[in-house]
Amino acid sequence: MKKNKLSPYLYILPAMIIIVAFRFIPILLSFVISFFDWKLTGVEDFVGFANYTKLFTDAEFIQSMTNTIWFVVMVVPATVLISLLFAVLLNNIKWLRGFFRTAYFLPYVTSMVAVSIVWKIIFQQRSGLLNFFLEGIGLEPLRWLQEDQGIFSLLFNNFGITLPDWMGGPSLALFSIMIVTVWKSVGYNTIIYLAGLQNIAKEYYEASSIDGASKPRQFFGITLPLVSPTTYYVLMMTTIVTFQAFSQIYLMTGTPAGGPNGTTSLIVYYIFEAGFIDLNFSYANAIALVLFVVILLLTLIQKRLEKHVTYE
Repeated sequence: MKKNKLSPYLYILPAMIIIVAFRFIPILLSFVISFFDWKLTGVEDFVGFANYTKLFTDAEFIQSMTNTIWFVVMVVPATVLISLLFAVLLNNIKWLRGFFRTAYFLPYVTSMVAVSIVWKIIFQQRSGLLNFFLEGIGLEPLRWLQEDQGIFSLLFNNFGITLPDWMGGPSLALFSIMIVTVWKSVGYNTIIYLAGLQNIAKEYYEASSIDGASKPRQFFGITLPLVSPTTYYVLMMTTIVTFQAFSQIYLMTGTPAGGPNGTTSLIVYYIFEAGFIDLNFSYANAIALVLFVVILLLTLIQKRLEKHVTYE
């Protein structure tokens, strides 16, 4: 009898060893290292909360966190809304649904390295495809990945309105990175939404049609509530992944990455810069733990929103 009680734990033991060794222990060590002046040669001395207090006066950290907030605030809603729109369109077509589903999903499974290189070529100022298109319709070419001015400032400047710096918004360079990020992640979320839409019983729509409900009313009254579990999942996962964006920044913004003038430096890139370029491992760990706390708090807040999710 005792052997049968231990059997389930023996099955999960290998997975638990991997999780503890490569998840829990590194997080614990990261927390410990953040309280020391840690160099490549080893521990120098205990500095307490010095690495954390430094964050409040570090202009690069504040800029990276501000950039990250802009990045998340604009990428997450755009990804969710576009994914839902594409999923609704795919769910309503009868022919070539498999083809379009594959076409939308291909960017997601494509390597971020390949995606970043291709989009960097598209965004080139002189020979890029996007500026070639703008010139073709009579517009001025843009310095997509080199412009550090905020997109809202650029927009309102065309109308003779000058905005203060704090209202300028993310730089055009960071906005370009946002376009790439949304383009790559939409496919996966579209497939998730499509699965959620196909699980909605057709009887709901048939009954509402008999009652005279229009298509928009069916969408807001039936589709949105019943697809809310999918929205909850997509929103949570997209938020976490967006906070961890790194590759596209490193590959698309030149040397050193994070330019121009640090306007595309996101928090994960700043962790990389502090740890592997400046070799300040203790400070990098402190920043990483701050990011961990921010994501944890947002996850807990989103968890509270689960009470608004409609489960059939």
